Amino acid sequence: MDAVLSWLFSSEEQERYVLDCMAYFMGFMAACTFVSLLFQNVPYGRYASSSYGFPVNVKLAWFIQELPSLLVPLCLVLWTSSSKTSLLPNQLLIAMFLCHYVQRTLIYPFLIRGGKATPFASFALAFVFCIYNGYMQVRYLSHYAEYPADWVTRPCFVTGSALWLLGWLMNIHSDHILRNLRKPGETGYKIPRGGMFEYVSGANFLGEITEWAGFALAGLSAHGLAFSIFTTVVLANRAVAHHRWYLSKFEDYPRRRKALIPFLF
Repeated sequence: MDAVLSWLFSSEEQERYVLDCMAYFMGFMAACTFVSLLFQNVPYGRYASSSYGFPVNVKLAWFIQELPSLLVPLCLVLWTSSSKTSLLPNQLLIAMFLCHYVQRTLIYPFLIRGGKATPFASFALAFVFCIYNGYMQVRYLSHYAEYPADWVTRPCFVTGSALWLLGWLMNIHSDHILRNLRKPGETGYKIPRGGMFEYVSGANFLGEITEWAGFALAGLSAHGLAFSIFTTVVLANRAVAHHRWYLSKFEDYPRRRKALIPFLF
């Protein structure tokens, strides 16, 4: 792995520069995505369309597209000269990232019940994004990020870590509720109830947005911030679209329930 990186970059300074540029580009793409999503929804799940390519089995799509976010970081940590992985702040931030993607890659896809196939274009873009982001986040944290010795006791890290854990648990619990909406043999959509779904239509999306906002706060890097912003743009769009869909689909949908932010939005 070191040989590959040496072939790609002439020096560590060049690689660090590229990592920073990747973060800024992701921020730029978040802005572009925000504009494009004003006119259409992200084309997967209930908004899938054949115009975005042939369908890919939903379990297979989730597993393969998320896999780079697990394998690329593991390769970087295990098979490169990762000079910062002995430091506690770096270890904890990398653990947050890997913890999410162990669940999202090795557990979540195989618990999916039913689910619409994913258009190939959406699947391919997600796959590329996971390679890009997996490298950017973990290479920065494992080889370049420098934190003071007392970083893990500072308010930004403590608060960010707590938000990450809260969001991670919220995301997992909300996915559990969605998976169990229908009893065996039942079909069709139902109104999700319980947990944060009592307050927002996109409880699972709120969980993941909170998770990566906490990660960004705990690490205070352009790389984490860019990922958090991009995630918020995409998932906020999903939450609003779901909320509108529920309101049009169910006459008895709870009117006090918001799209994404309890009591506000």
